[in-house]
Amino acid sequence: MIDIRPFASLGAIDHGWLDARYHFSFARYHDPDRMGWGSIRVWNDDTIAARGGFPPHSHNDMEIITFVRSGAITHRDSLGNEGRTQAGDVQVMSAGTGITHSEFNLEDEATTLFQIWIMPDRSGEAPSWGQREFPKAAREGAFEVLASGASNEDGALPIRADAKVAAATLETGQTAIWQTGASRHLYLVAPTGRILVNGHEANARDGIAVTGESEIRVEALEDAEVVMVDAR
Repeated sequence: MIDIRPFASLGAIDHGWLDARYHFSFARYHDPDRMGWGSIRVWNDDTIAARGGFPPHSHNDMEIITFVRSGAITHRDSLGNEGRTQAGDVQVMSAGTGITHSEFNLEDEATTLFQIWIMPDRSGEAPSWGQREFPKAAREGAFEVLASGASNEDGALPIRADAKVAAATLETGQTAIWQTGASRHLYLVAPTGRILVNGHEANARDGIAVTGESEIRVEALEDAEVVMVDAR
């Protein structure tokens, strides 16, 4: 099954400093048919105005992955971590037994990002945070794993879930292939560019929900970037 969810159909809220689109029910947006996809609970498409951001707030028992598309986001948390994650790079926060954090755009231009929440496979562990630079050249023409619950995934940021977060950068006509299991739940979004996913066309920022497929073929109809989660 492949379900294309047009960008215009997503939940939306505009606070001025934050213009957000919700792929799944979140905050005041509620759609009983979009409560999550497998263990993927949240996929938010956020534009944060210059000097705007999320003041300190708390989470527990959630894997929170931030993929920065443009600009940069600065993280601070109750563990004493602080870091700036810029376009193309990723940060992961395992909320565990509880963590308080803030996320601010301290730049002079808007920052755009995907915030992805995945339900963890285990609870009761200490919280943690990490970030990594991922040169775009490493994912040209193929998927690169950015975060993973598998212990043997070299270079990927660790998460406490049976899931992988991957990205690919494709030129027009290129195809990236991903092997998976038919029982898995995959969700893909192309921040830029039109794509075909197993023959189904999607525009930039549309959501693509996939299950029941053992192989995913993503073809770029124009230059595109693709972000994907493969989860139980």
